Amino acid sequence: MPANVGKGLSLWLTPWLAAGFGPMRDCQILKPMPVPRYVEMTKILLVQGANMAYLGKREPEIYGTTTAAELDQILQRHARECGFGLEIYYTHAEGEAIGRIYRAADEGIDGLLMNPAGFIHAGYALRDCLRAMRFPYVEVHMSNIDKRGFKSVTAEAAGGVIAGFGLHSYTMGLDALLALIVEKNRAGGAKQ
Repeated sequence: MPANVGKGLSLWLTPWLAAGFGPMRDCQILKPMPVPRYVEMTKILLVQGANMAYLGKREPEIYGTTTAAELDQILQRHARECGFGLEIYYTHAEGEAIGRIYRAADEGIDGLLMNPAGFIHAGYALRDCLRAMRFPYVEVHMSNIDKRGFKSVTAEAAGGVIAGFGLHSYTMGLDALLALIVEKNRAGGAKQ
C-alpha cells in the first residue's frame, strides 16, 4: 500500500488496493461499503487539453476510435455511479485552461483531473497555476508518454500520473483522484 494513504482511507479502499489499484468497475467495490457523505457532494473538474476534442479522429492507431463525446458519456456515467459531480472542459489554448482552473478554485471544486495533451511540452504557465491550487490534481494520458519519448512539464505538480491505459486511464484517474480527495477530507483539508 502506498505510504501516503491514510489509515481511515485504507480501510475504506482496502478491497480496491488489494486488487492492485485496478479501475473500480462501475464502483461495485465501493457500493457495499459506506461512502463518506462528502464523496456524494464532491465536484471534480476534468480539463482536456490541446487536441483532445478531436479524439477518435486524430491518430486512432494511438488513441483509438472512441470520440470525445463518447468518452464524456462514459465518464459522466462513471461519476454518477460513484456519486460525484463531474464537469468536463475542453480547450486548445493553455491560457483558457489556466483561467478555467482558477475559476474552479473560486467555485470550490474538490479536485482536478487533467489530460494536458499538447500542453505537456511547454506548459510552464499551466504548471505554475497547478502548483498554486489547494485541491488535489491527477494527470492522465491515454498513451504511455514515457515510451513515446515525451516528458510532461505539468506532471511535477500532480499528486500522481496515470498513463498508458487508453480510455481506462480516465476512470483510473478519477478513482485515484477521489481517493486523494477522501484522504484530504479525512485529514481535515490539508493541502496534498
